[in-house]
Parts: sequence; C-alpha cells; structure tokens
Amino acid sequence: MATRRAISNRALQSITLRPAATKASRVSRMSQPRDISTTAVRRLQATTSHLQQAAATTTTASTPTSYPTSHDQLQQPMDTQMFVDNKFVSSQATQWIDLYDPATNNLVTRVPQNTDAEMKAAVDSAEKAFPAWKATSILARQGIMFKYVALIREHWDRLAASITLEQGKTFADAKGDVLRGLQVAETACGITTQIQGEVLEVAKDMETRSYREPLGIVAAICPFNFPAMIPLWTIPIATITGNTCIIKPSERDPGACMILAELAEKAGFPPGVINIIHGAAKTVDFILDEPRIKAISFVGSNRAGEYIYQRASANGKRVQANLGAKNHCAVMPDCNKNHALNAIAGAAFGAAGQRCMALSTLVFVGETKDWAPEIAERAQQLSMNGGFEEGTDLGPVISPQAKERIEGLIASAEKEGATIVLDGRGKKPEKYPNGNWIGPTIIANVTPEMTCYREEIFGPVLVCVNVPTFEDAVQLINSNEYGNGVAIFTRSGSTAQRFQKEIEAGQVGINVPIPVPLPMFSFTGNKKSVAGGGANTFYGKPGMMFYTQQKTVTSFWRADDALSTRAKVNMPTQS
Repeated sequence: MATRRAISNRALQSITLRPAATKASRVSRMSQPRDISTTAVRRLQATTSHLQQAAATTTTASTPTSYPTSHDQLQQPMDTQMFVDNKFVSSQATQWIDLYDPATNNLVTRVPQNTDAEMKAAVDSAEKAFPAWKATSILARQGIMFKYVALIREHWDRLAASITLEQGKTFADAKGDVLRGLQVAETACGITTQIQGEVLEVAKDMETRSYREPLGIVAAICPFNFPAMIPLWTIPIATITGNTCIIKPSERDPGACMILAELAEKAGFPPGVINIIHGAAKTVDFILDEPRIKAISFVGSNRAGEYIYQRASANGKRVQANLGAKNHCAVMPDCNKNHALNAIAGAAFGAAGQRCMALSTLVFVGETKDWAPEIAERAQQLSMNGGFEEGTDLGPVISPQAKERIEGLIASAEKEGATIVLDGRGKKPEKYPNGNWIGPTIIANVTPEMTCYREEIFGPVLVCVNVPTFEDAVQLINSNEYGNGVAIFTRSGSTAQRFQKEIEAGQVGINVPIPVPLPMFSFTGNKKSVAGGGANTFYGKPGMMFYTQQKTVTSFWRADDALSTRAKVNMPTQS
C-alpha cells in the first residue's frame, strides 16, 4: 500500500548518520501523564531502574500499569534495540532512523539500521533453535501459546499505548489493533485439531500417512499501520507449527513488536525461536537473499510487495504478500440509510483511513448520489485529536510526507473536475498544531480516469462515484485492478446474493463496511491486492498450510513377520 511501504525511499532519507548513543543517553525519562494516580507514579518510579536495563525502546520502558498516556515530549528517548536469543541487544549501527510521534512530531526513539553481522546473528540464533523447537511436542508448544495469549491480554493497554504514541491511532483503535492480532494467537491455541494428519491402508499390510512439518526459519516484513496485529499474523501460527522466526517491524513504529517479543520470552518461548531485526531497504534485501530463510510474509504497498515477491521467489522462498487496495462500497437506494451512512463514515475515516481494508470508494447507485452531503454531516461530527485524548475519533497520518501526498491527491481531484464536498486540508486540533493532520475529506462526482480514483490514497479521504444501476456498479468494481474487499448496503436479500456471486473481490461485506474475516477463516484478498493471484493468504487454514510442508510416508509391514505369533499347523498353499 502506497504509504505503508516496508521499503520506503522517504524512510531512507530520514536515516541520520550519527554514532550510536551512549548507554546513559538511552535511559528514558518518560513524562508523567497529568491524570496518572499517585500510586501509579510511585510504581513507575520504583521500577525505573530495571526498566532502563530491560526495555528495548522508549515505549517498552513500561509495565501493564505504568505506560505513556500523553503526547508530552520525552526528555531522553531511548534507542530501539534488536531481540536475539531472548535478549534485547543494543545495535552497533552507524545509521539510525528517527521516529516521531505523528501527533506532535516530537522524537520518540531512534531505530537502527542493523548491521549485516547483527542480522546474521539473528538468523544464526533461529537456526540453532530450530531442531529442538521442531522436536518439541505439539502439546508443549500449545501450552506456551496459552501463556502468550494470557500475557498479551495482561499487557493489552500497554501495547495500545505504544501504538498510539508511535503510530498515531486513537487509544481505542489501538486496542482493536491488538485484539485482532490476539485473536490469531487464540485461534492458534487450537492447533491440536487444526493440523491432524491422514492415514489410509492402501493395500494389505501397507498404509500411507500424510502429515505436515515446519519449514524452518521464516520471516515477516511488517507495515506501519498495524504494529501489533501484523506481527501476530505470523508469530503464533509460525511458531506453534514448529518454525523459528525473524520479524522486521516497521521502522516507523516498532515498539509494540518489541513488547510482543518481551512477552514471548516470559511465556516460555526458548531462545532463538523469535528474533527481531530493524531497518529499511537494506534489512528487507537481507531477508530476501538469506538462504536459510525459507518463507516470507509481507504486508505493504504494491511497489514493495511485487519486488519482494519476485526477488524472494527467484531465491526459492515461499511468499505471502498482501498489497494495495481500493475497497469499493455499493450503496443501493433500498438500504437502511441511517445504518449505511453511519457505517460508511466510520469505515472511511477511522484510523485516519490508514487501513488496507478502509472503505475508500463509494459507489452511489441511482438516487443515492444525493446522499454525499449527509455523509459529510456525520464526518464533521468526528473528533480529530491526539490519540490519548478522550473522545478522539481519528488521529494524524503517519508522517509529513504522507500528509503531503494525500493533500496532493485531493488537489488533483479538484483540478480534474471532481467536487470537494468536505475538505480536510488545513484542519488541526488546537492542542497539537505540529502534527500530521488531515481531516475527513469527501470527494464527489469522481470518474474512473481521475487520479484520486486510480491511486490508493491511504488517508481519511472518501471518493464517490455515481452509477445508474446495480449492473453498472458491479461492472465498475470488477474492472478495478484491486480485489481486497468490497461491500454493499441493501435491504434486498436477492440483490445481496446476486452481488456476492457476481463480484470478484475476495472479501465481501453485506451491510458490513469492513469485511475482514476472523482468524478461523483467512484473509482472502485477490487480484492485484495479493501477490501471486491470491495463492497464499494469511491466517486460518491457508496460513497454517503456508508455514508447513506436507510429508507423505508409505510403509509396508508384513503381518507374517510379526513376532511372538502362534505356530500354524495347516497345509501351506502359498496362496
């Protein structure tokens, strides 16, 4: 997705060539939230010493009860560390990527561009751990996963706070980010009924059995927009099936992933099973070319994803890659209007539109084209503010560069003849004037050749296209190159059934604006939204298949060769 690239030229431009900070300068002195209780303050002060030694980055210098709850400037941000052999390790990097709070553009941490030696050490650790982890019983791995799930629940608010500070989401939305990843881990706990093999007696005394085994070392390259959920699309499924992992969180917000690593060690994952490395394009290329890594999961833009898919595939690796999207929603005249308009406003502008399943394109059918101003009324009621502020509905976009790009696409729509029904440019909350703010924006009378329709905007912008009939809506949606998700609002069961049969997108919502399946199913985008035509999708049964390989064993044990059998006295016939 265009603005959540794992390989980001803008990110590379932000790398500062500075020597690593001294140990003393990595000590975090987080500002105390104004509303934190006296007890919590004392608790935070009492744990400062050990947190400074154990924390992997600024936002991990926290506990389940003491964590950042404001956007106040940090006096001494900590450098982000890597995680190898169940330990946080300071990098010897000479290149560092500055990470800023999107609500204020205050520095939160510096993320290293790990050296080649550091990245190889992570793979060495994963390689060393794999034989014993593969040999660990499935019940033992299941027991560790149960503990991991419990720890994520215990640290839920702490994880969400890290996301709000580094990524900009509202605290409530950040908790949802954690929840959708947690659900994958919870589902992985059912491994004992999900990965059973098959056996058949194919001839006398001969049977064939089929079962699945882990691949070895697998890797995940994660985007900025879901700092907890996307790592948890890989860690639970890959590890419970017996693999060891290399995780590269986004260089824009690695804090939540570092907390997840800390919790994995506490849950009982052995050293080397989960390792975390950092960086931008150099780290991605290392993962693609390292021969010991057998499979790669990626979520991000088409440009980066297609590059990753092609290069990794050429190196003989499995790849699952979720790419760009342009999610459409058909609005039928017979729909429940109030429900539809409220759902559309939430799906279009929640998370500042930075979701791969955000509802970005509205297809007004017939008379519904006159409803755009009513959606604008609802959008204007949404509160844009810092994510820690009470009652906030949407926060900032991730970076000044993302803001500039989104504003440019809005300007292009205006220039190409569309109607700006609601303009979010220039909007900013009074308390945080220096953040990356764009308010909800609605662009009406858009046509398919316009730039704002063709490109993924990845911001709080809803483009509206008018068509006369249901058939025209289906044709328009199917002609789009992306196939992540689609929705329809209607009261007609017949219309809904026809829509789900004729539409091509892989995830369909009927009166549901963001139809992301729960993890007992799979994330089934298709077309250009998933590299390789959608062959390898995330979590669910296909996710389990991705992280394992099938082995078939045919064995022949003659019954006549069984030991300690009774002697036969009848005449042998050799038949």
